[in-house]
Amino acid sequence: MAPKQGEEAIVVGHNETSADQQLMGKDHADEEGGGPPPGGGGALKNLLWHGGSVYDAWFSCASNQVAQVLLTLPYSFSQLGMVSGIVFQLFYGIMGSWTAYLISVLYVEYRSRKEKENVSFKNHVIQWFEVLDGLLGPYWKALGLAFNCTFLLFGSVIQLIGCASNIYYVSDHLDKRTWTYIFGACCATTVFIPSFHNYRIWSFLGLGMTTYTAWYITIAALVDGQVAGVVHSGPKKLVLYFTGATNILYTFGGHAVTVEIMHAMWKPQKFKYIYLLATLYVFTLTLPSAAAMYWAFGDQLLNHSNAFSLLPKTGFRDAAVILMLIHQFITFGFACTPLYFVWEKVIGMHDAKSICLRALARLPVVIPIWFLAIIFPFFGPINSAVGALLVSFTVYIIPALAHMLTYRSASARQNAAEKPPFFLPSWAGMYALNVFVVAWVFVVGFGFGGWASVTNFVKQIDSFGLFAKCYQCAKPPAAPAPLPHPH
Repeated sequence: MAPKQGEEAIVVGHNETSADQQLMGKDHADEEGGGPPPGGGGALKNLLWHGGSVYDAWFSCASNQVAQVLLTLPYSFSQLGMVSGIVFQLFYGIMGSWTAYLISVLYVEYRSRKEKENVSFKNHVIQWFEVLDGLLGPYWKALGLAFNCTFLLFGSVIQLIGCASNIYYVSDHLDKRTWTYIFGACCATTVFIPSFHNYRIWSFLGLGMTTYTAWYITIAALVDGQVAGVVHSGPKKLVLYFTGATNILYTFGGHAVTVEIMHAMWKPQKFKYIYLLATLYVFTLTLPSAAAMYWAFGDQLLNHSNAFSLLPKTGFRDAAVILMLIHQFITFGFACTPLYFVWEKVIGMHDAKSICLRALARLPVVIPIWFLAIIFPFFGPINSAVGALLVSFTVYIIPALAHMLTYRSASARQNAAEKPPFFLPSWAGMYALNVFVVAWVFVVGFGFGGWASVTNFVKQIDSFGLFAKCYQCAKPPAAPAPLPHPH
């Protein structure tokens, strides 16, 4: 069945890429050749637009891994306490890097098997659910498609909510719901970006913006010092503890677009350790900023899921807000692009030659995201709920299970396209580590984390209601009572 599925995928793929050739100017033949598109008159366009090197992949992974969640990690530290916050970041960062490695191995295995059958991928963008389909069958395809698409949908919702929340701290003339309307329209312009090849300059700029924001938060918290009467009582409640832990699980589970990033590379086999290297850099941003904010503000963060809300209004802060807004636009595009691909394939529009026609076909993907952001405007609790219910399966449990099942037979292990890594050179060791990942994430991430995050999410709905006009906005001071008229 697998060869037949692969051939059918390529029939679709050949129809799809005629549009990609028109939009990107080059097809995957350039990438298969192992180098960038040739220079010439479009040298500047190639430099800014056509990304496929290991450096492009690193920038994409690092930029995509931490965006709005950078502003919610201090909130997680207030729920977990300083020690647990640091430990969970390191733990989930390494675990996330491991499962990203597994995804890259499965991609290479799938592609290798199909190319041995003379299946060409020059004109086809491989996605994660197709890898699962080719290696494990249609039921796994359905599982991967459902979890991945739902996670990316809510990931986009979180970025849109974050845009409205952040801009409010620069200009509060409009409420957050109105800002959500505005930024929904702005983010909808990502329908014009053809694929991950075209995020080269955006990934580079996005990581620079995140770096500035992280170090601004760190320095501002340290320079201003601790607020009067600061209290560090975390961890205080199990619900809050596991909510914070699942938010960090979400932070380092940003590799739902790993396959698409790999496929955009000229040599995907070089991806293996890129996510780990990106995570190590991200640690330099997340650990200092979250620790400094928690040190400075303590339990005040329990009621402020956005770090900007506690920092004084200065030019530096406003610059950080603006840069984060631009980066969130980029991250919105990262999360939506795989959804655009899936939707185009479903409606048969992926072979359209006109970029405007494809953009128009993609718009129905943005509309439900826009609507959900207006219904649930509290991104801190959403981060935790998405982490527990979706990320736990999408980027931790499913890749580990898929790897074990793909290589369950001796012949599969003997003929594997990628052997076990140098730091864990036995298949038994890989199986043991995968079993640990599945058990830990299922019990702690999905079980306890799901209970805590859903409880907290429902509490937010009860407190603020659906369609909240201005979630966690400062309440205006009460109007003074009118003076009595003299007789």
